Amino acid sequence: MTSLIIILVLFALLLVRVPVAFTLGGLGLLLLVLGGFSPLMAPQALWGTIDSFILLAVPLFLLMSNVLLKGGVGRDLFAAVQAWVGHWPGGLAVATVLSCGIFAAISGSSVATAATIGTVAIPEMSKRGYPRTFVLGLLAAGGTLGILIPPSIPMIVYGFITEESVIKLFLAGVGPGLALVALFIMFSMLYARYSGKCAAVTRAGWTERWQTGLRALPALLLAAVIIGGIYAGLFTPTEAAAVGFAMALLITGPLLRTLTWQALKQATIEAMTTTVTILMIVAGAKVFGKAISLYRIPQDISLFISTNFDETGLFVLVVAITLVLMGFFLEALSMMLILVPVLAPSLVPLGIDPIWFGVFFVIMIECALITPPVGLNLYVIQAVGRAGMGEVAAGVWPFLVLMLLTVALVYVFPNLVLYIPFKL
Repeated sequence: MTSLIIILVLFALLLVRVPVAFTLGGLGLLLLVLGGFSPLMAPQALWGTIDSFILLAVPLFLLMSNVLLKGGVGRDLFAAVQAWVGHWPGGLAVATVLSCGIFAAISGSSVATAATIGTVAIPEMSKRGYPRTFVLGLLAAGGTLGILIPPSIPMIVYGFITEESVIKLFLAGVGPGLALVALFIMFSMLYARYSGKCAAVTRAGWTERWQTGLRALPALLLAAVIIGGIYAGLFTPTEAAAVGFAMALLITGPLLRTLTWQALKQATIEAMTTTVTILMIVAGAKVFGKAISLYRIPQDISLFISTNFDETGLFVLVVAITLVLMGFFLEALSMMLILVPVLAPSLVPLGIDPIWFGVFFVIMIECALITPPVGLNLYVIQAVGRAGMGEVAAGVWPFLVLMLLTVALVYVFPNLVLYIPFKL
């Protein structure tokens, strides 16, 4: 009964728009006091959250992605990819998806990916007659690749919560990330072929291909250094973020000369704002998690799940439905911080690999990024494309179906997730 009351109070506070960080932290502190526990546990939990080498990667990846965004790297990247595949059926849509995938391998942020590629892709695709809802939906969905293809900020947070290897989580996201890119590309090409609304692009000459490719080469090298360095064990994800930030400054500063001091200042302020928001939510969740652990709520829920959902497929289905419903009113990171500490104890008894579950969870919260009314990518594309929320929401549903199809593939073929981190 206590567990049910706490959950109802939590969702009531969230529904009346109390900020997530204050909801989690405040309710956690109240539970500590009411339970007769020392309120000093709250500041201890806060300090334990902030004093984390793993979470140091978050501001560094955000700084890197914002510097690349302000430095116009997305424009060069899109131009290079377009020069190679733009003449294909639906070539501009294919170029958009590939550009999102490549930028995702640099940034770790879905919002940065959607904003960076959307700024250059929306005008280009609109000029070629691509239907506006399709363009907006493609960009909103393509941006979600930023949290699936490594590096990924939500995977860093998941690793922090569950104490799983962030490197293994990164590598586990590669297979599903490439599968989702392939599904987006196939759908885009079929849409262009059978809708008859997408004008073809003239095949670029070799001179244009090499010129644009040369300008985009530093961004590709940056992605290779980050992922290759992590995979080869040359540096940790946090060190990779620091290396990536330094390289981003080098690329956009002395190399391309596209980053001004004013743009660098703005990128730093925006990264700082986002970092503070994320760390406040993580800290609040830590206090709440400490409180509900003392009340034995995760253990009770784990016992309830193992008793009533003793079949793995049913458990995964219930979690997926819960995440879809929560995605209508909670943003991605909040869902992870609320649910993962509660669900984690149930994974081992059900024979579910925590690394696999982390990737499954991230794909499901990708869906939350493009479901109204609080999908962050919807707001980003709405602002970039100067569109109405209805236009963006109308365009995302085919891609939402493709994401859920990817979840089904991951369940049926778990090696899509587990092969790279455990067998290569």
